[in-house]
Amino acid sequence: MVDKVNFENLSIEENIKNFIDYIRFERQLASNTIFSYKRDLNKYKLFLSLKKVDNYLEVSYDQILFFLEYLNENYCGSSISRMLSSGRNFYKFLVREKIVKKNPFIQIKNPKKPKKLLEVLSENEVNRFLNGIPYSTELEIRDRAMFELLYSSGLRVSEIVNLKISSIDFDEGLLRFIGKGNKERITPVGKTSKLFLKKYLNIARFKIEKEIKSDYVFLNKNGKKLTRQGFWKILKKYDKKINIGKNLYPHIFRHSFATHMIERGADLRVVQELLGHSDISTTEIYTNLNRKYIKDIYFKYHPREKNSV
Repeated sequence: MVDKVNFENLSIEENIKNFIDYIRFERQLASNTIFSYKRDLNKYKLFLSLKKVDNYLEVSYDQILFFLEYLNENYCGSSISRMLSSGRNFYKFLVREKIVKKNPFIQIKNPKKPKKLLEVLSENEVNRFLNGIPYSTELEIRDRAMFELLYSSGLRVSEIVNLKISSIDFDEGLLRFIGKGNKERITPVGKTSKLFLKKYLNIARFKIEKEIKSDYVFLNKNGKKLTRQGFWKILKKYDKKINIGKNLYPHIFRHSFATHMIERGADLRVVQELLGHSDISTTEIYTNLNRKYIKDIYFKYHPREKNSV
């Protein structure tokens, strides 16, 4: 425990030191985190000095707002969030030690992180990637079938690696399986994907499987069920080889599937069903993603825009 002393008579430097001792010895935070707290609180101390705030124990809400304004002028969003958190936790410590009655930072919320736009592949980029996967060996045939299916049906990686042969209905061209949330999902399989899937099951899989029998569709080189980590390694191998020029991760094919469906006029409810989303608001992200495409099409095809000088 931090020794119980008369903290209210100590300077801000001394109480910052006591706080640092607390997070180091009692909370046992990492050295990098402790360094960040120390640096942030020294910046806060400097601000108080610049604004001639004499009593750090009686900082007002308005003064904290001035501090926030100062941060907004000098730092980016992530740095602001971190420094506000440091100040909030420092005063939380002072409240805990009964040095102050209330935390002046408590009503100040961290700035919201901007939502990252989902990255998707264009149709040409998807074609480049899929056509860049050779299919001369058993494992290459497996890989081509796997990625064709990933994009064709908008599957999650967990659904790919857990897919079973009994889930495939070639006559109907459908997959029936248990998806996220333990819900049954039915999704179509495209012609090209079905072609490579049949090729894999009829020609390559039994050679990979060897004496180990399994109902899982996609197996690793040892004949065992392919793992998510194994899938990642395969993707990264082709990413390096084909070099699309974008950060490839498994879900980008699912995002691309949904975006391309909407670009070509698919109803949002249908895309929701295909993706297995329980809430359509989750699917609506792809309509936002599609705005740039709509804008590009507008300027390309609208007669007044096309012929304007």
